[in-house]
Amino acid sequence: MDTPEKLLELAESVLKSSEAAGADEALVAVSRGSQVSIERRGGKVEQATESTTRGLVLSVLSDDRFSSNSTSDLRPEALKAFIQKSVASTRYLEPDPARRQPDPALCGRGVSEETLDQDDPAWRTRTADERAEQAEAIEKLLLELPRTDRISCSSYVSDGRAESVRVMSNGFRGAEAGAWFAAGGDMTLEEGDRRPESGAWFAARHLADLPSAASIAQEIERRVTERLGSKAAPSGTYPMVLANRSAGRILGVLGGPMSGGSIHEHRSCLEGKLGASIGSELFTLIDDPTIPRGLGSRPWDGDALMAKPRTLVERGVLKQYNIGVYYGRKLGMEPTSGGRSNWVVPPGVVPLAELLAALPKAILVTGFLGGNSNGSTGDFSFGIRGTMLEHGEPAGALSEMNVTGNVTDIFQRLVAVGDDPWEWSSVRSPTLIFDDVQFSGT
Repeated sequence: MDTPEKLLELAESVLKSSEAAGADEALVAVSRGSQVSIERRGGKVEQATESTTRGLVLSVLSDDRFSSNSTSDLRPEALKAFIQKSVASTRYLEPDPARRQPDPALCGRGVSEETLDQDDPAWRTRTADERAEQAEAIEKLLLELPRTDRISCSSYVSDGRAESVRVMSNGFRGAEAGAWFAAGGDMTLEEGDRRPESGAWFAARHLADLPSAASIAQEIERRVTERLGSKAAPSGTYPMVLANRSAGRILGVLGGPMSGGSIHEHRSCLEGKLGASIGSELFTLIDDPTIPRGLGSRPWDGDALMAKPRTLVERGVLKQYNIGVYYGRKLGMEPTSGGRSNWVVPPGVVPLAELLAALPKAILVTGFLGGNSNGSTGDFSFGIRGTMLEHGEPAGALSEMNVTGNVTDIFQRLVAVGDDPWEWSSVRSPTLIFDDVQFSGT
């Protein structure tokens, strides 16, 4: 179990044993991963954790009956019993022939390992001292800020690496590996009887792509300072400036209705809308699994189909759903993708400051607090935190407010796209500006 070759050897053995036990088709995925995290508070390490995981997933199709089974006990004698039980129990399920594996011609690596560049060698040589020093540097900078209203602050550093192999009865064989790094922190201030707090968190595939400790500390202070004096504004419709780092929450409302499962079960507000306008001409959304060092990048999707960029929405027009192999068969449609990768909204060319200066009054949404959405109707309601802007300048912090709308309407209101894509997420969106959005406050 120490090398990818050993993982592949194990997967091949389980596949062979599953077929010998009576499986018509089987998929075996074996994975292992490691993660280290450090949290500092009050000038000392508050928590340090290290974990290693490993597991095996066996998906079986027997007499057109399907099951998916998992185990973390990879001892030979335990696996033998696990395989026998998995195959035998599958025969008691209802037939579901749509679960058959995809055409092998559709499967494979869509982009080279070198292009994806997900496995940073720095992870293998990273030491405990280096992690501790990074966390200490962020906290030290926060503690050295000349503030008399600081109650507490903390810093976080985390990183990990995972590798996996997959083998299938249709002939697919594949292995992938990737590392990730994250760093951030938070701060709580004193403001009378209030305790405004905020933080910042950044993630990247390569350690060198993370912001410096100074940049992280500066962003933490900026965000918590924005919370001072926050209160609700009068209810009404305002232009909404959706901060790049928070755009994923509204974009995510599209994810459920775009899925093959939602469409098949008639619980999607986007059912029957391929080729229809669901946004303004400024709205384009691309699912791109091929971005070098992308947090959502991958060589193949959840069905082992070759990964490739897809335009989901082009100039406001819905071009594709997220249809996996299973629901593609159920719907009589060609599969497009077994799950999301990186979601990209192409940035604009006009500087964001110029766009904001043109707005007499607008609400900048910097974060969301709870709420809900309904994929069947497209309705959503989220609590928000943010800032009132007047010609692009802060005019007061906002809290205790909700934004409401409908996903089939909100993107029709997109009137401007910033030039500032957020790079530390699998949702790479710039700041988005919407007109006449309903907010409830005082």
